[in-house]
Amino acid sequence: MTVSIHEDYDPGCISLVPIFSDLSLQEMGEVAAITRERHVSKGETVYFAGKVSKELFVVHQGRVKISRITESGKSQVLRVIGPGEFTGEMSVLHEMPRTDFAEALQDSTMCVIPGDALKSLMKRFPSIALKVLEELSTRVEQLQARLEQNQHSSPEYRTARAILDLSGGSSELTLPMTKGDLASQLGMTQETLSRKLSLLQEQGVIYQPGPGVIHIVDRPGLEAVN
Repeated sequence: MTVSIHEDYDPGCISLVPIFSDLSLQEMGEVAAITRERHVSKGETVYFAGKVSKELFVVHQGRVKISRITESGKSQVLRVIGPGEFTGEMSVLHEMPRTDFAEALQDSTMCVIPGDALKSLMKRFPSIALKVLEELSTRVEQLQARLEQNQHSSPEYRTARAILDLSGGSSELTLPMTKGDLASQLGMTQETLSRKLSLLQEQGVIYQPGPGVIHIVDRPGLEAVN
């Protein structure tokens, strides 16, 4: 399939996604031609676990939480994705029921790509398939590292490390999720997370001026928490 691309053509979220970065503007246009836009409100479920859905979901605007239900029946946050990041690829590749579910953390816009069309694109453009594999490998490594960290490191260390990672080098950050979701991702209760944040503030390494906002006052001190 070939589409006509004008000079002012904007491929939107397609151009934000690393797996499509090696495509030409014309080829991105072909991807965009099979993509539909979906708007989801804050708190709305993008997809449910247990269902087979042959679609790849790409975040164009907003943030989406990916979670799963543990054997004990609790919801565990796996990751939070933002613009240019995607989810749903495993169900597309293996045509198996989803093992996680996705929920919008804020009003968001998703670009939805049909699975069969995505597979055809992978055959035509091998770079897409390779980058999907690279992304999956990175996620597995990150998940393994987080599981090991949650099992073998202190709640203080996990809290400090999360602040540093989320700050992106800035001295101020607004949490991209609720404290409950962050606590779930770090393998602790919300009450424990709140206590550790208060302790870090008492130690003078951070300051919390308001809900969900953290100022890093002493970065070396925060990095030294163990």
